[in-house]
Amino acid sequence: MMTNFKDLNPVLLAFLATLFTWFLTALGASFVFFHRRPSRRFFDSSLGFAGGVMVAASFFSLLLPAITFAGENGMLAWLVASSGFLLGSLFMYILDRLIPHLHPNLPYEEKEGLGSSSVSLSFLLVLAITLHNIPEGLAVGVAFGSLRFPASGATFAMASSLALGIGLQNLPEGMAVSVPLQGTGISRGRAFWYGQLSGMVEPFAGVLGALAVSFFKPILPYALAFAAGAMIYIVVEEVIPETQRAGNTDISTLSFLLGFVLMMILDISLG
Repeated sequence: MMTNFKDLNPVLLAFLATLFTWFLTALGASFVFFHRRPSRRFFDSSLGFAGGVMVAASFFSLLLPAITFAGENGMLAWLVASSGFLLGSLFMYILDRLIPHLHPNLPYEEKEGLGSSSVSLSFLLVLAITLHNIPEGLAVGVAFGSLRFPASGATFAMASSLALGIGLQNLPEGMAVSVPLQGTGISRGRAFWYGQLSGMVEPFAGVLGALAVSFFKPILPYALAFAAGAMIYIVVEEVIPETQRAGNTDISTLSFLLGFVLMMILDISLG
């Protein structure tokens, strides 16, 4: 008899789910093969949508379950949630300062991170989106890893909705690498390769997150809050400011709200 997909090992499920999110990053990068380059307005609205998805996923799929699990297991829920959240934010702050990168649509002179002056434009753009994908992969991995513990309140539907939401917002992230690179004179094929490369970190981060919570149950609520803090840091520090640079504030804000509502509906209806 065929094994039910839900009955697979949580670590394997995390790997498969993050392969899916990686695929959608590559699908976004394939925009570079279109003859007409997407407008900045389209780019900003897509990135705003991604930010809304990330914020909703951080609360409904990560932070709220962390609080619930901690409270039901005799932990100080406020301490678990706040400490995990702040550690996740601090983790991304440190990576942001250490890893050389350049946010899309910014001049090369505004690159960040240690040793960025010796890194090519191509890899600076790839590393910028890779920074986004680290917490996203961790979040999906932790969500599926928590399925090992039924008492956590985690469900396959909840983890799947998180993976779907992360995948949807990976579409503009892949585009954010490949399209600007093609505009600098790089061939469409190489631009696509670099774009999908930025999503390659997600399966690694997903498996790491799933392994951590699968074998160390006490860290589960901390890991959920950690992933939430990491994603919120990315949204506040990078995604929202980027959507406001070109003056497309209204469409970006509306797209953010749409992304938030869509992710909330997915999480509530499926979770």
